[in-house]
Amino acid sequence: MKVVVIGGGWAGCAAAIQAKKCGADVVLIERTDMLLGLGNVGGIMRNNGRFTAAEELIELGADDLFRIIDKCTRHRNVEFPGHKHAYLYDVTIIEANVRRFLLDMGIKILFETRAVDVDVDNNHINAIYLHNGDKVEGDVYIETTGSTGPMGNCIRYGKGCSMCILRCPAYGPRISISQRAGIEDILGMRDDGVFGAMSGSCKLDKSSLSEDIRNELDSKGVYIIDVPKEDINTEKLKMKVCQQYALKEFAEKIILLDTGHAKLMTSYYPLEKLRKIKGFENARFIDPYAGGKANSIRYLSMAPRDDTMKVIGLDNLFVGGEKSGLFVGHTEAIVTGTLAGYNAVRHVIGLKCIELPSSLAVGDIIKFENESKKKKDGLRKRYTFAGAEYFERMKSLNLYTVDVDEIKRRVRKLLLNDMFKEKLI
Repeated sequence: MKVVVIGGGWAGCAAAIQAKKCGADVVLIERTDMLLGLGNVGGIMRNNGRFTAAEELIELGADDLFRIIDKCTRHRNVEFPGHKHAYLYDVTIIEANVRRFLLDMGIKILFETRAVDVDVDNNHINAIYLHNGDKVEGDVYIETTGSTGPMGNCIRYGKGCSMCILRCPAYGPRISISQRAGIEDILGMRDDGVFGAMSGSCKLDKSSLSEDIRNELDSKGVYIIDVPKEDINTEKLKMKVCQQYALKEFAEKIILLDTGHAKLMTSYYPLEKLRKIKGFENARFIDPYAGGKANSIRYLSMAPRDDTMKVIGLDNLFVGGEKSGLFVGHTEAIVTGTLAGYNAVRHVIGLKCIELPSSLAVGDIIKFENESKKKKDGLRKRYTFAGAEYFERMKSLNLYTVDVDEIKRRVRKLLLNDMFKEKLI
């Protein structure tokens, strides 16, 4: 059996790993020359409810990516406004480690390769076409292409910045395979009705910061300083994708996290104003270069799906990550990608696709997001284990815990421990 994964971000890597563990042959198609996509500028794991979700997935048997992340972690149990027990992984080395793991598993990766069209008949995908005209056939397909870009969307709905990790002009625009197959995309919205939402942070070159700031980042993983009162701008918080970082503290303070680079936890910050702050006199943005002006616009290409991650209206297409809904974060991408990879294999061999139970956070968020976005107001929200509405829901349902033994008991009570390690073929 052949599984074709389109998109090599966290969700695509998780889907490919899981399908391979289930016994399938797997081809992963990636538009750029690197895996992980926004994972190369992210770096935050296990903050707030993401701790619970990560440990649930590990007990379920999908521990592979978390073991790699832990190996690449620079700081553990970091606290910053609104967030506890965060792990900060090194964005400068994570991709190479994940790439080696996938290749060692025998997953075939096609880099600098874009899927641009699809051969579909009676709601069944027969093949996808690549930018060079080649045809790739598979038994089942998993789309994890994300929801950012192309650059025209960033200009139309934002300020035009998609030149960072996404590198749209250099590698060509992403294509919505589900839409090419005849399924209309779902678009996220902001409070003012404009489509899309702005990415939540950007990076500074650590060497451009003062020695005191660098030392504190290296030792503690976090650095916080007040923003001058005249420069506080709470309005930009409304634009952020990452609502868990839209607390007023993220407008009133400069919050830096050490992820190999200095991750600036604000949507953007004008360079001229930033350099007026002590220790930032020589500050320089490195990714994106327009970090003082804007970030990329996301959530413009999601596919309707059921709670097994199968696309509604197509027989053999599954989705994960941002392509599957208004999910924010690496953990969320790994959860949805893993389930997509598992169910893709089950579907082809004639087994019923499974839904993760709502008694686990990893199952509840998939169902909750799916129901919520059917309402217009739901399209204005984002869903993450780390904050905003869904983290509050986790706490109200007593799903949030950092007691690893308790998490293991919950999974084992459902007889689902190591489920994702099962070889199906």
